[in-house]
Amino acid sequence: MAPRAGRPGLRGPLLPGLLLAAAALSRPAAPCPFQCYCFGSPKLLLRCASGAELRQPPRDVPPDARNLTIVGANLTVLHAAAFADGDADGEQAAAPGVRLPFLTALRLTHNNIEVVEDGAFDGLPSLAALDLSHNPLHALGGGAFRGLPALRSLQLNHALARVGPALLDALDAALTPLAELRLLGLAGNALSRLPPAALRLPRLEQLDAHFNALAGLGPDELRALERDGDPPGPRLLLADNPLRCGCAARPLLAWLRNATERVPDARRLRCAAPRALLDRPLLDLDEERVRCADGDLDGRGEEADTAGPELEASYVFFGLVLALIGLIFLMVLYLNRRGIQRWMRNLREACRDQMEGYHYRYEQDADPRRAPAPAAPAGSRATSPGSGL
Repeated sequence: MAPRAGRPGLRGPLLPGLLLAAAALSRPAAPCPFQCYCFGSPKLLLRCASGAELRQPPRDVPPDARNLTIVGANLTVLHAAAFADGDADGEQAAAPGVRLPFLTALRLTHNNIEVVEDGAFDGLPSLAALDLSHNPLHALGGGAFRGLPALRSLQLNHALARVGPALLDALDAALTPLAELRLLGLAGNALSRLPPAALRLPRLEQLDAHFNALAGLGPDELRALERDGDPPGPRLLLADNPLRCGCAARPLLAWLRNATERVPDARRLRCAAPRALLDRPLLDLDEERVRCADGDLDGRGEEADTAGPELEASYVFFGLVLALIGLIFLMVLYLNRRGIQRWMRNLREACRDQMEGYHYRYEQDADPRRAPAPAAPAGSRATSPGSGL
């Protein structure tokens, strides 16, 4: 049989070519940033537990990172395009480029962030989850969350340090472009009202607003929570809010009873006012207890009306207690009538003896025979020794 002379010749040039192609297509892995830990491949996870010396996000994050966590830093201010391409001095270009195209989760908790500028998260087209919880935010740009088309979850729990009208308006403007947002966390921010833009988000599935300063939800807010068609309105977490169970609570109470599944913690909702209903479960109230007085549209006069039956019952109970105490006192007097008579007699005799003693001393002092002799003149005492001579 003739030898296969062509096979060795084909194997010779083919193997070096494959090696060169593999070397050309492969690239070395990017190094892990300083003070950060990198885990896994190809879904690279980074955790940067830096101290106060880290004042801006690291610039050398590998471009294939999927999950970035920065905890315990001192970022203070998130400048525009903080995660986009820029020069070595950290200044961003006019049109920031995409530096982290695959990043899907960004956690920036406990970093002392006070200001988030407009476009701070530009250059993150794949970001789906953003967590800014536990940061003392004082200023939030109206365009802080622009350029995040894939954002599904935004957590701002315990992040709004000084909630005022300006910050609420900025938050409302910042939430407006997040059309794909599913989860929004606003717990622990002392909010007195919900941002209107949060209630208008078309795909929002859950709004966490527990542990705030909400006194209730008005008819406009309840109407915004209702949606026609699909998807249904979001679930709402409202526990640990100082709810006022007055006239203004009637729309919320009716809505809760018709859509209890929309509020998973509905059984934990309790009244903080009026005083007669303190700590009473909201769902246990009757319609009669939250009836509105004539001309009382805002519920401010409801406290007296709602607290009427309880106060009347308290007054009746107090009167019964006083009557019982009086009856016991009369019984004690009756059982000790002889001792009381003897005590009164002794007291009368002691008073008579005392008065007689006063009268006797007065008569003694008024008797002229007991008056002292008048003193001799001073001149007579001086001449009497001379007269004896």
